Amino acid sequence: MEGMHWALLLAMLEVSRPSGIEFRHVHSPSARKHLPEAMGGGVALLDYNNDGLLDVFLVNSGQLGVPRTEPRFWNRLYQQNRDGSFTDVTRQAGLAGSPAAGYGMGVATADYDGDGFTDLYVTNFGANVLYRNTGKGGFVDATTKAGVAAGGWSVSAGFFDFDNDGRPDLFVTRYMDWTLATSQACGSAPKVYCPPATFPAVANVLYRNLGDGVFQDVSTRSGIAAAKGRALGVAFADADDDGHTDIFVANDGMEQFFFHNRGDGTFTERAIEAGAALSGDGQPVSGMGVDFRDYDNDGRPDVVVTTLSRQRYALFRNEGGGVFGYHSLLSNLGALSSIHSGWGVAFADFDNDGWKDLLAAQGHVMDNVQQLDPSLRSQEPPLLLFNRKGRFEESSLGPVVPGRGLAIGDIDNDGALDAVMSVLGGAPVVYRNRPGPNNWLQLKLKSLGARVTVNGQRQEAGTAGSYLSAHDGRLHFGLGTATAAEIEVRWPSGRTSSMRTDQLNRVLTIEEP
Repeated sequence: MEGMHWALLLAMLEVSRPSGIEFRHVHSPSARKHLPEAMGGGVALLDYNNDGLLDVFLVNSGQLGVPRTEPRFWNRLYQQNRDGSFTDVTRQAGLAGSPAAGYGMGVATADYDGDGFTDLYVTNFGANVLYRNTGKGGFVDATTKAGVAAGGWSVSAGFFDFDNDGRPDLFVTRYMDWTLATSQACGSAPKVYCPPATFPAVANVLYRNLGDGVFQDVSTRSGIAAAKGRALGVAFADADDDGHTDIFVANDGMEQFFFHNRGDGTFTERAIEAGAALSGDGQPVSGMGVDFRDYDNDGRPDVVVTTLSRQRYALFRNEGGGVFGYHSLLSNLGALSSIHSGWGVAFADFDNDGWKDLLAAQGHVMDNVQQLDPSLRSQEPPLLLFNRKGRFEESSLGPVVPGRGLAIGDIDNDGALDAVMSVLGGAPVVYRNRPGPNNWLQLKLKSLGARVTVNGQRQEAGTAGSYLSAHDGRLHFGLGTATAAEIEVRWPSGRTSSMRTDQLNRVLTIEEP
């Protein structure tokens, strides 16, 4: 009986082709092997018009040095219709073209101005763009007023409330000090993309939300700028339960960054001391995507980092007190990921059994890697691992593509989490999940960083994590066979809320008292 039940679980995520999503990512690869051409693009799941249905925003890249005026280079917003189909509303929503010659990378989402509508922040090689949601079916470019253009090569970004003032702040990862003038290819025959150490490291950017639609660059004042790296993914959680949200940054080819929030507006980078900088044998890894959630239901947020092949995806289990242990081998993640190269990644409970599973987009960064090593692939199927009380077991999933971004959300509001994966130079892949017998509960909260515990499972409110992407903002909890939910919320203000409900399999909105 147990084997039969498990076989059913393995087939839950299925490739879907919803009508209306006709996007194809354009990255314009050149023989000169410019690195940005191998890195994009992102995806966001958001309800931009507050109709209760998740819409899909996809980031396009374009061509380096060329303004993105051609429609084939545009980012795209697809509005979901009541019948499950989608309509391209890019032009009418004010998102056509690009206000700068930026080469598109990723996206972050939040209601940064508190008007009740989700806004978009798009990262680029070049200036970034903040699109304010007008609440009338469209967006306007608010970058100049907000002061968040950044510059250089921005990759992932995420909104979070680092100072607990109730306003979403913004963290932007930057990969390296790279320009078209300094670009180079490596190797002789064949030419390949150069390793990240070829180019200088660079600091990330932290913007504090001052209100009135204005942000302040506090990268230096906060201590963030003191640590230069080669950052790709970013995720947020309160690692040591001190009431202040911390930052984990996935760095490529060097130690990872763990920025501990001191609660006074400053951060200390302490990944080495925390045991979350290197692999289990003390080696740096090629960190790509990252998620920062409690996978083993002990009440402490853990970290997973996707890496290049031969390195094993890194799982840092939170041991308490802001200290982590390397658990890739003990959890079976190391054995299941050693041959793979991963990008976007998420802990999410796809079978609603109360344990967060793992899904990762995959594909080697080098498009010609098979010429160097026939055992590796530039195109791979995603990695889907089911969580069996802290140990992972693999399930098959397709198709074989160069996956990059990954966003999780309940697209059809049936209580089973779905996913959208962006594909380098290709069409996105939508995965629809089939509801099973287990119960579930989804929570909507306005406060970023609010810590929520439901029947012993912990999550924190926000949309950031993965790689280049933004998740559905609703917190999803699989409840297994439980018939009631005990809910506790610790708000960033320090207030707490608690309630019990036996009305499951629904979306519940919780307001701060």
